[in-house]
Amino acid sequence: IAGDSTAASGSGRVQGWGVPFAAYFDSAKVNIANRARGGRSSRTFITEGLWERMLAEVKAGDIVLIQFGHNDVGALNDEPPPPLRARGSIPGTGDETKEIDNVVTKKHEIVLTFGAYIRKYIADTRAKGATPIVLSLTTRDEWKDGKVERGFGHSREWSGEVAKAQHVGFIDLTALIADRYEQLGQEKTKELFPADST
Repeated sequence: IAGDSTAASGSGRVQGWGVPFAAYFDSAKVNIANRARGGRSSRTFITEGLWERMLAEVKAGDIVLIQFGHNDVGALNDEPPPPLRARGSIPGTGDETKEIDNVVTKKHEIVLTFGAYIRKYIADTRAKGATPIVLSLTTRDEWKDGKVERGFGHSREWSGEVAKAQHVGFIDLTALIADRYEQLGQEKTKELFPADST
């Protein structure tokens, strides 16, 4: 699993979906390697070397779940006031780039679009003989007029567009979770969020 805090191991009741996900499999037959990391975007998961380390573990026949979006919004570089994060990706699925001198890493960097990063995950996974599956971002506990938010920004749509164009599996996690939250109702859903709305 490549992703952010919404999939990552946490502490106590604060954990991502990748933790209970493993319980659905027989560990003698299936190894779930959850490499998701809190605070990472599709961009910083790559630039910090997390993807390269994860990819080194991937073998032919593996399935790689790819889910980003929560941390791809925001500034590409300067993000006052502190803390500086420099983790945003360029909105969209095109081939646009922007050269920056990263305020956090102090390195020169060429920033890509959200879709371009997702395409890289797909291509790298396929090159290892593994199967990529793209997931849309999880749903936050944000409500308006009795309806829960169905993803903020456009990464949900972009994830689906890239998956379709690349002919890979896509799971609209946003819709699946939102439907379930609305069945539970706002008060019961709030109990699932012990720390914040994400």
